[in-house]
Amino acid sequence: MCWSACVSGGSRGPGVPYGIGAKFAHPDRPVIVFAGDGAMQMNGLAELITVKHYWWEWTDPRLIVAVLHNNDLNQVTWEMRAMQGAPKFPQSQTLPDVDYVAFAMSLGMGALTVDSPEQVAPAWERALSADRPVLLDVYVDPDVPPIPPHATFEQVKDSAEAFLRGDENRWGVLREGIRTKMQEFLPHRDDGGR
Repeated sequence: MCWSACVSGGSRGPGVPYGIGAKFAHPDRPVIVFAGDGAMQMNGLAELITVKHYWWEWTDPRLIVAVLHNNDLNQVTWEMRAMQGAPKFPQSQTLPDVDYVAFAMSLGMGALTVDSPEQVAPAWERALSADRPVLLDVYVDPDVPPIPPHATFEQVKDSAEAFLRGDENRWGVLREGIRTKMQEFLPHRDDGGR
């Protein structure tokens, strides 16, 4: 299995191109790409056309693109909050809503919408058993903060300043952040959450 995901500060959007490269390096293996919707709108959609052109040449045609869909340039939004204390600037960080499933299907790919936790496992099962590339349009909440275990005091302070300056998502982020952190301290069920 090959994996491709990139959200580093140096490059944005190479997940799908890297996935295509992995397929050319290992056409007999399934490849999984995780890409944010900003990356998909930057160049991922165009690269799905490349997938359409070549997938029939691959021994194992499975290339799964999981789009993390929240209509936000989330990596940029959180970097600005945590590193500059700047609130979300909706005019440049809110993305237009795109029907990724319809686009992928127009290219002959498999495509599924995942908009609830109960749909995650069945969607992955279908994608992994498909006879062609598959796009999973996975709706995620932009208010869930990526809270690293190593957040510095400066990052926390800058994020708080961003919310105090009127970030439009401040209440949702606060709610989700508290809920996420509380999960670290609450007892976990042994049944895998079922």
